[in-house]
Amino acid sequence: MSPLNTSEAQISTFQLIGIPGLEQVHIWISIPICLIYIIATVGNCTILVLIKTEPSLHEPMYYFLSMLAFSDLGLSLSSLPTMLRIFLFNAAKISIDACIVQEFFFHAFTAMESSVLLIMSLDRFIAIHKPLRYSSILTINRIIKIGLIFAIRCLMLILPFPITLNRLKYCNRNLLSHSYCLHQDVMRLACSDNSVNVIYGFFVALVGMLDLAMISMSYILILKTVLGIASHQERLKALNTCISHICAVLIFYVPIVTLAIIHRFANHGSPFIRILIADIYVLIPPLMNPIVYCVKTHQIREKIMGKLCLKKD
Repeated sequence: MSPLNTSEAQISTFQLIGIPGLEQVHIWISIPICLIYIIATVGNCTILVLIKTEPSLHEPMYYFLSMLAFSDLGLSLSSLPTMLRIFLFNAAKISIDACIVQEFFFHAFTAMESSVLLIMSLDRFIAIHKPLRYSSILTINRIIKIGLIFAIRCLMLILPFPITLNRLKYCNRNLLSHSYCLHQDVMRLACSDNSVNVIYGFFVALVGMLDLAMISMSYILILKTVLGIASHQERLKALNTCISHICAVLIFYVPIVTLAIIHRFANHGSPFIRILIADIYVLIPPLMNPIVYCVKTHQIREKIMGKLCLKKD
């Protein structure tokens, strides 16, 4: 006799959702999503190619920016194709294995982006606090080592997610509450004990909040350093170098914190806001980060304009 009765038969696929109540206009919603996906991909690829090919951009700040662009590309590629499939073709089913693979890459690139934003905040602190020693502190070898350390950290932090999810049994319930696979969403569908997933997921969330706390601490130290500068013009100049990074931090963390609060305190409310914020979380950072850095960083803006003018000629 099978250990699982009919009512506990294990499922093989999950069902993702689009936007409840707007199923009739999903095809129209797919148009801006597709445009955002294309613009985000082109923008981040442009940043990567520009930094690689322009010797004048071979500086620590731009190397870290290339890491941010890479993590944004990964975030887009790991989630947006699935969203487009739902909104364009109403293909909402995804196999359990594919879902677990997707959530691994999604969370890995999310952790990578959080790490890169932390590194960039430390970069800004060193540039303002120790401007004369900036180049000697952040050498190419150190940048490579920092990048590798944080990449390994992200991999080791997220690797237990698919391993623990794969050990769970999934019965009866198969409806996920987002347009892509999330660890906390998948583990709730398990019909076996998921306490390990809950505890470890909480630990990973704490690590993410620790990154945010360290970024905040970096800016407190930056502000303290800037206030010690005698010249008002020099203060503004120093703060202006941080605006792009501050925007990137807000664009990335505001949806995460908002979504966490909604999951914690308003889980039984309307799913529309929760799904909308979750979709904004994967759509907006990869789209806005290249735009913000192109607008606020004159070196990148000038190089892009120069390339465009050469093509016109």
